[in-house]
Amino acid sequence: MFPESAEQGERQMTPVSEQRQYSRRTSYIIAEYTILEGTFRDIIKNIGAGGLFIKTYRKVAVGQPITVRFPLFNFDQTVEVTGRVVRRDQDGFAVTFHETIEGLVCKEGHFPEIVHESDRLIKNDV
Repeated sequence: MFPESAEQGERQMTPVSEQRQYSRRTSYIIAEYTILEGTFRDIIKNIGAGGLFIKTYRKVAVGQPITVRFPLFNFDQTVEVTGRVVRRDQDGFAVTFHETIEGLVCKEGHFPEIVHESDRLIKNDV
């Protein structure tokens, strides 16, 4: 996957995965985030110790600050992180955190277990 320039549509030469300090894992978590335009709710599609990707139709400006709130290890505890929007494409935008979420650091090739919205549905059905 190569990031595209929002205005020019030019491909950069370095794959996104090679630019990251921490690996990311696929996720499906509803998050609330605050940017300059307001507060919104969308889905976190992937997450790692150093950042995440939010799927949205909104045209979020690259470079702006963001605060994101979401459940991570259980639905009863919300994490709040701050960061900066570093990339945008037609599917959403990527965020780099100001501080690492230590609990998400991949150790010995394994990610820690995190919540998934499908688990919330199962939990509420019981």
